[in-house]
Amino acid sequence: MGASGYAGGELLRLLAAHPVFELCYIGAGSAAGSSVIESHPHLASYSDYSDQRFQGTDLALMNACELIFFALPHGESAKLVPSLDDSVKVVDLGADFRLRSSESWRQYYGGEHAGTWVYGLPEIRGQRPLIRSSQRIANPGCYATAISLAAAPAIEHAIIDSSDIVVVASSGTTGAGRKPAVRLLASEVMGSLSSYKFGGSHQHTPEIEETLESINSAAVRVSFTPILAPMPRGILATTTAKLLSDTSTDEVREIYLDYYSSAPFVKILPEGILPQTGATIGSNMALIQVAVDSHSSRLIISSAIDNLGKGAASQAIHNANLVCGIEESSGLLGTLGTLGTLGTLGILERGLER
Repeated sequence: MGASGYAGGELLRLLAAHPVFELCYIGAGSAAGSSVIESHPHLASYSDYSDQRFQGTDLALMNACELIFFALPHGESAKLVPSLDDSVKVVDLGADFRLRSSESWRQYYGGEHAGTWVYGLPEIRGQRPLIRSSQRIANPGCYATAISLAAAPAIEHAIIDSSDIVVVASSGTTGAGRKPAVRLLASEVMGSLSSYKFGGSHQHTPEIEETLESINSAAVRVSFTPILAPMPRGILATTTAKLLSDTSTDEVREIYLDYYSSAPFVKILPEGILPQTGATIGSNMALIQVAVDSHSSRLIISSAIDNLGKGAASQAIHNANLVCGIEESSGLLGTLGTLGTLGTLGILERGLER
């Protein structure tokens, strides 16, 4: 559901080559009746044998599925979920079921809190078995993914002051969705950087804090400034926090390497190599680098992901693989294919090698 949007289009691209999942319903209420390639011209395979078109919202068709991906605006999936059979597995890319706190939901999103599902960030210690044993998964937000992965090992080992984490992160324009807006026009964005939701009002803030607080119960406070970058996709986040003791960069690196030793989609880069958004495009990879700023006694973590990949569609497939009991990397390795206008021309498989 929501297949006409950017995240929905990325899901379609990945599902077309998935070795297990068979796509049987492509829902996009607002675009019902139009062809898939009209919205996603880079998905040529969807017109190879028949002119596949988006279908309207149909609960009978949804309940005939074993698994549903919701890629809808916030608040929309919660309206449909009560009508689904309990046997239907769901991965929701929206925010409706991410937060535990109903107060935080009302403050950052407004309206009634729909409830809480298992949070689908498999690399956080202890989450993978919870995801495997669940039917309904709340897929994390894109910024929340990049920032939570950056801070999690340091939080677990209690080497930073978790009550004062500062983040500045830049995202491509697809992070704002496909709904037309003047501020997202190429003429407004190209050649310019601008902050938005300035002053701690971004909706991913409570999601990040809840995720990190679940690691060792320490209080977490995040000061987060998002920046709109003149590029279609990708997130680069710089996360910093005060060190609680004398810790070297090498010691921090060992902590991070150990924490992500069994995470096929998180790569701690070699010393001297910094994360680049271009190396993650189309993949489920998160690239991380760490450094200790001895002058200010702060830990600095740089992380990069594709907001439509690890921050949305490929992470949703990662979660679905776990829920369905198949190999977690199914459909997420190998040839990427063409991303069209949403990706870097000449997209390569770099970033997928592990």
